[in-house]
Amino acid sequence: MLNQRYPEVFSSDQEDYAEVQNVDSKNVHLIGSMEKWEAKLLEATRDGKIVIANFSASWSRPCKSMTPAYCELADKYTSMVFLAIDVDELAELSKSWDIKATPTFVFFKDGRQVDKLVGADKSDLQQKITAMDESHPFYASGWT
Repeated sequence: MLNQRYPEVFSSDQEDYAEVQNVDSKNVHLIGSMEKWEAKLLEATRDGKIVIANFSASWSRPCKSMTPAYCELADKYTSMVFLAIDVDELAELSKSWDIKATPTFVFFKDGRQVDKLVGADKSDLQQKITAMDESHPFYASGWT
């Protein structure tokens, strides 16, 4: 892992990850453990909220380029839960969701995966989130 070879650049501490990725939103929750992942998914399911999980890597330029847009969307769509997962820190979780490239955005509703977006396409991410927004007419009719 890169953080073992370059600890001064790639720290395992989640605050450093947030700083490296420029995570600047109160609605983006950094996931540093399987327990926190499970707790956030359970909480969102219980509250009837949609979850958008951003699987990214601190060393990835496409991931870094998507972070500001992800944070902006998190601030706009506060009825949804936005998660940030470092694929190197939680390799087991990433593997369990078949994450093969970064960034990958996985969408959950009622605890189940309903969609997935691979790559750094801000427009596609915006469209998928807008489509899932509870106030959006498509969502109200059951379209996902």
